[in-house]
Amino acid sequence: MTRTRQTHPDDVVPSTLDKAADENFPVAPFFLPRAWRDDLMAVYGFARLVDDIGDGDLAPGGADARHLGLGPERTDDRLAMLDAFEADLRRVFDTSGDGPRHPLLRALGPTVRRCALTPEPFLGLIEANRQDQKVRRYGTYDELLAYCELSANPVGRLVLQITGTASPERIRRSDAVCTALQIVEHLQDVTEDLGRDRIYLPADDMARFHVTEAGLATPTGSASVRSLVAYEAERARELLNEGTPLVGSVHGRLKLLLAGFVGGGRAALTAIAAAGFDVLPGPPKPTKPSLLREAGVVLRRARREG
Repeated sequence: MTRTRQTHPDDVVPSTLDKAADENFPVAPFFLPRAWRDDLMAVYGFARLVDDIGDGDLAPGGADARHLGLGPERTDDRLAMLDAFEADLRRVFDTSGDGPRHPLLRALGPTVRRCALTPEPFLGLIEANRQDQKVRRYGTYDELLAYCELSANPVGRLVLQITGTASPERIRRSDAVCTALQIVEHLQDVTEDLGRDRIYLPADDMARFHVTEAGLATPTGSASVRSLVAYEAERARELLNEGTPLVGSVHGRLKLLLAGFVGGGRAALTAIAAAGFDVLPGPPKPTKPSLLREAGVVLRRARREG
């Protein structure tokens, strides 16, 4: 998100939360209970901000650094910012202290207490962004899955904890959905990620399809690049299918929310396929009608299998 105005220190909250509208799936839709919406947005604010720190996408002016006890000149020191952010996160869970300094972490506190959340999922998301500073390429699909265990799966686990529906089987299904959504996002953002010197396409798959890094830097994808993207998209679709029974295992408005997550992934994959698997000109994005249509497909499947 490009910003041209001077940012007030307290503006970091709305400017971060506004990005929810750009996601492939609904973050906290209107039909959920107000308490759930508030808790989901608090978690989204955390996840979005830690990603913005890791990607260097923070608002100008140094407000985030100041909130974390660093000088504004440290804003671009991503590892220092992540360390300070983790220290502030730990203040959320330390009831003996004065609490966190950053407004998004202060907003997270009531959710942590109300839902009895633990630090581990949040620490996983921070560690994923540390890994982004150190690991720029992934040799194998298994290495990429291990990254998704940190970068994506904690979000689904937090949703289950917030809604009081966590169980070992649901967590397993949720992990499959979240990993799939992460892979889909990587496919949409191949060009953007390459601009940050990151490639999330496994190197052994690139070699199998005769795709080079130079081939990813072209304005449009060759037949080999499109074949590779189609292969990874099918892997993501298989993961989504593995996780889809999660939708049928819950009830009420949570079923609609989870159908939206899965439907968002399916709609994004449809958009990628409609672009001929050529993701290099820019990220193929699903339309709102296609997202709603795919969510409906997921709900009908859940009813049949239920």
